[in-house]
Amino acid sequence: MKGSMIIVGFFILGVIAGGMDWIHIDQFGFDISFVALACLMLCVGIGVGNDLGALKGLRTLHPRLLLLPVVTIVGTLAGCCLIALLMPWRHITDVLAVGSGFGYYSLSSIFITEYRGAELGTVALLANIAREIITLLGAPLLARFFGPLAPISSGGATSMDTTLPIITNVSGKEFVILSIYHGFVVDFSVPFLVTFFCSLA
Repeated sequence: MKGSMIIVGFFILGVIAGGMDWIHIDQFGFDISFVALACLMLCVGIGVGNDLGALKGLRTLHPRLLLLPVVTIVGTLAGCCLIALLMPWRHITDVLAVGSGFGYYSLSSIFITEYRGAELGTVALLANIAREIITLLGAPLLARFFGPLAPISSGGATSMDTTLPIITNVSGKEFVILSIYHGFVVDFSVPFLVTFFCSLA
């Protein structure tokens, strides 16, 4: 939760700095969004490399549970299609691109800003932060009414880091490895799915 608030704070600071003409993007002499994206991809790669050891515990999981990331991805995209019906002014690929962030707000919002502009990038940032906050605050209710796998799916890409403590608390320690695996796979899908939907007309 604290990390999300810090991100939102920096976003608001950036809007103020841009609106008050304190900083101009052209003054850097290079595409700062691309450089930020490249740095994020480097960090994602380092994170994936550091978490490979945790995935050894997958041997203890029931084979059906290995499909949970697929269910999360398909369920999220199906939900996005339903939401798109309520927003006829927005192209369905925009909604799918935003949903494909799966809570990974920093990476997905930069990709979407790069491909579709700052307006949709801002929507992606706020939508994916909202997903993380809903998981952090609603995990106990999700586990109670929908079972221990619900908070993991709700967390999306964040189930291996920021939402892992609350997931462990409400779902149980036996779901830690599954939650890390789920976050790893969903996290890995974000750059591919976001760029795919952004590249569609």
